[in-house]
Amino acid sequence: MIVKTKWTGQRAFTAVGDSGYEIKMDATEAYFGEGKGVTPTEMLLASLAGCIGIDVTMILRHKLDGIESLEIETDGTRKEDLPKGFTAITVTFYINGNIDSKNIWRAINLGKQKYCAVSDSLKADITFRLILNGQEFTNPY
Repeated sequence: MIVKTKWTGQRAFTAVGDSGYEIKMDATEAYFGEGKGVTPTEMLLASLAGCIGIDVTMILRHKLDGIESLEIETDGTRKEDLPKGFTAITVTFYINGNIDSKNIWRAINLGKQKYCAVSDSLKADITFRLILNGQEFTNPY
């Protein structure tokens, strides 16, 4: 896998991977950017959510008819000192529908332990939460 990232001025970059889709990145004004794209750290959190989300929906592929909505929120805590890497990330699944919480937790656990390359690549402490139909369910496994 190759991603080519081209500088487009000041603190802005455009990345293109094997898929051919462009991603525009920029620093915030605090880092002398113009805020004309996602920040790399926002993209990292989005990548984690996308990766585990793809895994969970693949594992639950025969039960997706029971899911009315699925949203994933990633909340990262960063170090105070440079480099301000993530020390902890909480990934919260908000799901509505007619599906057993144990099936979802099984999929989340499998995704984290076996399939999600992004979570496997991070050194931050990653925890998962599940809010199903407005109620929090703890991991039974």
